[in-house]
Amino acid sequence: MRVYQTDEIKNIALLGSAGSGKTTLAESMLYEAGVIKRRGTVEGKNTVSDYFPVELEYGYSVFPTVFHVEWNNKKLNIIDCPGSDDFIGGAITSLNVTDQAVILINGQFGPEVGTQNNFRYTEKLKKPVIFLINQLDSDKCDYDNIIEQMKDIYGGKCVEIQYPLETGPNFHSLIDVLIMKKLSWGPDGGEPKREEIPAEEMDKAMELHKALVEAAAENDDQLMEKFFDTESLTEDEMREGIRKGLVTRSIFPVFCVDAHKDMGVQRLMEFLGNVVPFVSEMPKVRNTRGEEVTPDSNGPESLYFFKSGIEPHIGEVSYFKVMSGSVKPGDDLFNADRGSKERMGQIYVCAGANRIPVDQLNAGDIGCTVKLKDVKTGNTLDGKGTEERFDFIKYPNPKYSRAVKANNPQDTEKMMAALLKMRQEDPTWVVEQSKELRQTIVHGQGEFHLRTLKWRLENNEKIPVTFEEPKIPYRETITKKAKAEYRHKKQSGGAGQFGEVHLIVEPYAEGMPDPVSYNFGGQEFKMNIKQKEERDLPWGGKLVFINSVVGGAIDLRFMPAILKGVMDCMEHGPLTGSYARDVRVVVYDGKMHPVDSNELSFTLAARHAFSMAFKEAGPKILEPIYDLEVYVPSDYMGDVMSDLQGRRAIIMGMDAEAGYQKLSAKIPLKELSNYSVALSSLTGGRASFTTKFASYELVPNDIQQKLIAAHEAEATAEE
Repeated sequence: MRVYQTDEIKNIALLGSAGSGKTTLAESMLYEAGVIKRRGTVEGKNTVSDYFPVELEYGYSVFPTVFHVEWNNKKLNIIDCPGSDDFIGGAITSLNVTDQAVILINGQFGPEVGTQNNFRYTEKLKKPVIFLINQLDSDKCDYDNIIEQMKDIYGGKCVEIQYPLETGPNFHSLIDVLIMKKLSWGPDGGEPKREEIPAEEMDKAMELHKALVEAAAENDDQLMEKFFDTESLTEDEMREGIRKGLVTRSIFPVFCVDAHKDMGVQRLMEFLGNVVPFVSEMPKVRNTRGEEVTPDSNGPESLYFFKSGIEPHIGEVSYFKVMSGSVKPGDDLFNADRGSKERMGQIYVCAGANRIPVDQLNAGDIGCTVKLKDVKTGNTLDGKGTEERFDFIKYPNPKYSRAVKANNPQDTEKMMAALLKMRQEDPTWVVEQSKELRQTIVHGQGEFHLRTLKWRLENNEKIPVTFEEPKIPYRETITKKAKAEYRHKKQSGGAGQFGEVHLIVEPYAEGMPDPVSYNFGGQEFKMNIKQKEERDLPWGGKLVFINSVVGGAIDLRFMPAILKGVMDCMEHGPLTGSYARDVRVVVYDGKMHPVDSNELSFTLAARHAFSMAFKEAGPKILEPIYDLEVYVPSDYMGDVMSDLQGRRAIIMGMDAEAGYQKLSAKIPLKELSNYSVALSSLTGGRASFTTKFASYELVPNDIQQKLIAAHEAEATAEE
């Protein structure tokens, strides 16, 4: 394979909802380019894209698959992305390292919520978009209705390049208004027969052709001037205008294919090869210093590692994009993120599980290598004298969590190593060892996302595991002031223990004034503040600790021990053992013994005094509340709202957004436990949602009593 220059390379992401046909399209593209001799099928479990055991088991793409084709002396690097929203991380990764998105639309359903999700990411990342209507042979396909929906959602930027003469089982021909030809296929697809447009279709074809010419001309002043003069452009001029419009996202061309029958794929590839912008024509990526990095093959060498995969008999395969310079086997590079040195072994271009050795890859190109010592996903390797780092990929927050434990406790360490290794393959898997909840929790994008993780642990790693509902990180606080005093006294021969602490607790709010006096039972307690410490708690909220002891009742040297006793209690709240927060503690009196007082005595006295006061201060349980946004087709809105109301959610608002409804709500984390499964069931998988932590709020009294009772029962069982 020859070495391609930056201005001969195009990087493309294939996106679309689950079932839209991306993997099937990838097979036809590879077949048309001569990379494979026979097209595989998802049902036959023999496609280039889906080759991991878990993908073959479920019949879904789980990981983004990198492949390349050579077409008309150009190199197209293409990444086939998973369609399920559970695996959105693969699509986000791919969009960040490619320059063009091809979004497939299922001809049976039209634009789906998954389509909208993908489009929103292209919008955020400012990537060009081509829409591809697939499965035109379905008898449920209503092409005109799909185009109408797309124009409602995406506006006049959607411009038809092609339209089918007939949809359903008889689909075998279309009109291409860029080249103004009728394209027809036999039963096996492939090379189309090019004919003149039938007379009965000419009016419609000319109308769409003029719309395309006008859309192309709008992106170039010279072309616009010529269009005003002649109302026409040559094919090459149209291609130039479309290319510029793609870069600025001012045009979204619409193509038609039947990927399963290989109809329209060759024509799509012609367009990708001739019109889609090269790497050198796209906006430059910025490094962590905010500086633009030019993809110049003569520049300093820098590689960004965006993906890794663990493959049987090979080990870790690391995928990279050449951000600058060129890379060759044997190059000595420096890991800018980990501070280690690496020597590049053989470098490859990819076609799924197949790898072809190459001698050099230039700026903008995508390849892979194996057996690196210390390179993780997201790392940058630099050549001598280069100091580049990149961290431009941002992933969404997790939506679904489960506590995981090895069925055999002896496998726990092995399980953790496997989880951390798998997170390198998919950074949207987040692994947390929670000291607070005493659980190992795995977070992901949905139930199916975590089910694949469990399958891989049990089938690939041979570690049987159990998933459980994770505990909720409740918090405890107080709602009123209270005081308590406690004397710790112990005498058992020799030096004894003695410490007495008098303290007041009250709820703390940011910015509240320092206390001057308190009144309990008609008795006034005046405060004379000696010391004040505000401590931001690791679990959120604050502890404000005030020393108001007068007359030397307690030596200053014992105050840290008293604070330690208070913190011990803050870590184990008296209601459910959860962390306590937002409390002000004022130590105002006490006693000590010249011989028997020590730090331990005052720690124990403070612990008991704080616990007693806390229980008298109207203790309440707080629960985590999340902001929830649900993207749902209008016809499912009623069911989704009813379900949310049953989950103690508060509906904050509704908006119509690009063909679907966006519903905003606040919802307790407890009620989100199985929400991804419920939402999928309610909407047939056509809705999606995002969550973000908002605040801690008081739980209702009836739920508080249940939580306290459950904690007491658990504590009794452990005794």
